Amino acid sequence: MEAILSSTTLQLRVLHTHSLSSSLSPFSLSTLRLTRGRNPNSSFQKNSSSPICPFRVSANSQIAPAPTEVTVTSPSSTSVSSEMKAWVYGDYGEVDVLKLDSNVSVPPVKDDQVLIKVVAAALNPVDFKRRQGKFKATDSPLPTVPGYDVAGVVVKVGNEVKNLKEGDEVYGDINEKALEGPKQFGSLAEYTAVEEKLLALKPKNLDFAQAAGLPLAIQTAYEGLEKSGFSSGKSVLVLGGAGGVGSLVIQLAKHVFGASRVAATSSTGKLDLLKSLGADLAIDYTKENFEDLQEKFDVVYDAVGQSEKAVKAVKEGGSVVVITGAVTPPGFRFVVTSNGAVLAKLNPFLESGKVKPVIDPKGPFPFVKVVEAFSYLETNRAIGKSWVFLQSAHLRYLYSSKFGMYPFLNHIKYESVDIFCYDFYCLYL
Repeated sequence: MEAILSSTTLQLRVLHTHSLSSSLSPFSLSTLRLTRGRNPNSSFQKNSSSPICPFRVSANSQIAPAPTEVTVTSPSSTSVSSEMKAWVYGDYGEVDVLKLDSNVSVPPVKDDQVLIKVVAAALNPVDFKRRQGKFKATDSPLPTVPGYDVAGVVVKVGNEVKNLKEGDEVYGDINEKALEGPKQFGSLAEYTAVEEKLLALKPKNLDFAQAAGLPLAIQTAYEGLEKSGFSSGKSVLVLGGAGGVGSLVIQLAKHVFGASRVAATSSTGKLDLLKSLGADLAIDYTKENFEDLQEKFDVVYDAVGQSEKAVKAVKEGGSVVVITGAVTPPGFRFVVTSNGAVLAKLNPFLESGKVKPVIDPKGPFPFVKVVEAFSYLETNRAIGKSWVFLQSAHLRYLYSSKFGMYPFLNHIKYESVDIFCYDFYCLYL
């Protein structure tokens, strides 16, 4: 439940440094005055010279007025500890192989890489298939820190990095090839090391959770359409239009490639979502067989593994893109090659609002609930991307240039509730 705080002004005092995590670098601390009110322009400000920004709290219950404390942390210099918290599995198997480890070594940074302080990460079907050992012959050695998608802040750069710098807010898929030697240190950790070429600056209008849910899915959607020869004026049928990839195929086909007609399938309860994303025809697969439609399509994008039916819905000479399951000719299957340049190319469409991330209402999951997030992902009932993690320990290192405090964060301990604030929002975790 999201609640705007009732009209009250809190006088806040500084916590001592021992209240901070022992892993944090030295901070300069200052007093914060927090003004709360029903007006959306309610503000908080650091001393009298700080710019003002709205204050909003997302929480599960109403917070009653009470004295509290706040710590504002501004690292004088970026420092990275040698160990971090991360989710790890040492054997392939079901969700019970996942363990939260507080003493994982921070990955080294190669010359062409940057080290990211992870703020949010997301899961994809490839994550649980990897954990189950479906492609262990080409996997990196165990133990594994899972996670492909990431959004966070650059805290260290390699010697050959040219375009990124410390403090940049970035997002991307950390593995260039999803099935060929994916990184041993994934994104479900406090830090992850990533090649510069796989990253792009985070879209300015998206928060870290929204951005984290995009990289692998949006690049899969884009590359599949591109490989199919899709172009302006053509039609497409998307199987699984409410899923992470399918929801983006609809939007990219319509707003980036210039489709003349977009059709998509989903269950009954998700038909309105398909239409809101740009589908001209929303097909309820529980009541109608898409392969029996008289209308045929230039491209069928199969995101659910039904290529045997998909080939019956394509025009002669058309293409069937398959990203999961068996392939029936003339369908073709591909595995995405991640590239930060594709994300940069799509950023204007994201920033204009023409293409939007779709987040399942059950998300985001907090960092400590990774097992639950994997379990939910494996039900195949999610809408868009729901398995996004906001990691509270990481928010201490958020950078913001929107109101001149760089870096800036405050952590409010409010009646045993931890509220971590950054930018214009405060998140209850």
